[in-house]
Amino acid sequence: MAKIAIYPGSFDPITNGHLDIIKRIKFLFDKIVIAVNDNPLKSFLFTASERVEMIKEVLNDSSGIEVESFRGLLVRYAEKRGARFIVRGLRALSDFEYEFQMDLMNRKLNPQIETVYLMTRQSYSYLSSSIIKEIIKLGGDTPSLIPDSVKKRLQEKFN
Repeated sequence: MAKIAIYPGSFDPITNGHLDIIKRIKFLFDKIVIAVNDNPLKSFLFTASERVEMIKEVLNDSSGIEVESFRGLLVRYAEKRGARFIVRGLRALSDFEYEFQMDLMNRKLNPQIETVYLMTRQSYSYLSSSIIKEIIKLGGDTPSLIPDSVKKRLQEKFN
C-alpha cells in the first residue's frame, strides 16, 4: 500500500521554507499531495488557482508530487485522497500549540490519519508568507527566501 501524505497550507505565497519541507519529505512517502487551502473565510493575496500554479511552476513536475486546492475539512480531504499522513512544519513553540490542537481534533475525526511534524531549518525559522508579502510590498528584497518566479509574481501584484 502506497504511503500518501498531504502537505496542507495556504502557500500565499510558497517560500523556500515550504520548499525545504517538501524536499525533506519526498524520501519519506511514496506520494505527496500539496494541498492548497482555499478557505472562503480567509483572505488571500493570490487566488487558489494562482497559488497552485506558482507551486507547480516552482516544483517543475517533480515526480511523486501533486498540487491541488481543496475546501473543507483537511481530514475529509485526506480520506478522499487515500492519505494516511498529514505533514506539518514547525517553526516555533507557538506553531506547536496550534498544531497540537488541530491534531487532537483530526484524530477525533479520523484516528487512522497520523500527523508528521518536521522542524524547520534554523535558516527559515523566522520565515512566513506574511513577512515575505510585507517585505516585497514595502520595496525590500528577499534573497534566498522565495523562488525568483514567486518574487516576480509578488512584485506584479503590488505594482
